[in-house]
Amino acid sequence: MPKKRPLFFVLATLILMLSAGQTPALCSTEVVPEKGSLVIIGGAMHDPAILERFMELAGGPEALVVVIPTAGGADHYDQNWRGLRRFREAGFKNLVVLHTYERSTADSEKFVEPITKAGGVFFGGGRQWRLADSYLNTRTHKELFALLDRGGVIGGSSAGATIQGSYLVRGDTKTNTIMMGDHTEGLGFLKDTGIDQHLLKRNRQFDMLEVMEAFPALLGIGIDEDTAIVVNGDRFEVIGQGYVAIYDSNSHIPPSGAFCFLAPGDRFDLKTRKAVRPVRTFQPLECVKPIEKK
Repeated sequence: MPKKRPLFFVLATLILMLSAGQTPALCSTEVVPEKGSLVIIGGAMHDPAILERFMELAGGPEALVVVIPTAGGADHYDQNWRGLRRFREAGFKNLVVLHTYERSTADSEKFVEPITKAGGVFFGGGRQWRLADSYLNTRTHKELFALLDRGGVIGGSSAGATIQGSYLVRGDTKTNTIMMGDHTEGLGFLKDTGIDQHLLKRNRQFDMLEVMEAFPALLGIGIDEDTAIVVNGDRFEVIGQGYVAIYDSNSHIPPSGAFCFLAPGDRFDLKTRKAVRPVRTFQPLECVKPIEKK
């Protein structure tokens, strides 16, 4: 396990990285969904702009949105689940809770019916291995890809973020501190990718290095709380209040060669593995002339 470093060191490194720029990647990979969108959130979700973007991509406040809280591990979830409050406060009008721990149920036509009509599906937080146990390679999994194919959106926070990658980071059933555990396969909406969450808030920025050493072809993505990546086509945009770390063993990322940080507004090409930052320039300000007194 890589040694963790003090937060002040991390923040100093972060500042250096943000000012260093990006270099071209040495390889490309097919990682993106062909259609639809993904909103992958690092946790907390206190920034209202993140759910607002998810709502927009789902089709607006009246669109049917399916919320899957299975990662939370409660014995029972129904339409009165208190976790829906956050969505209702954000303006969502048409919400359905979908949950099971039984793979046979997740594989049934009746269970997946709400997904076939939805504009968006959202995975809540908890432990990501529960989502894999319940839904991986079932009819539910198939219908989630069908949702993307018709232009819908899949979102998720914390465990609901990690499950969207192909490699399941922190998937061990014993503890969430084990990076490569007894569950290693995610739902794979982003192929050849491992996704971590709560990045800087929990001092996790060095943890992904263990995974990258074992699987150097992977693209590693670490997302801080109140931060999300919005994937459309072969690119994503960083939104929210924090930072996103990119881990790529096939590129020379300055200055440490380990990872780099993207800030809100930055874009990243998932095929070429290149990052860009919007250019901000000062423009002349045309002031209104005062009215001359007669």
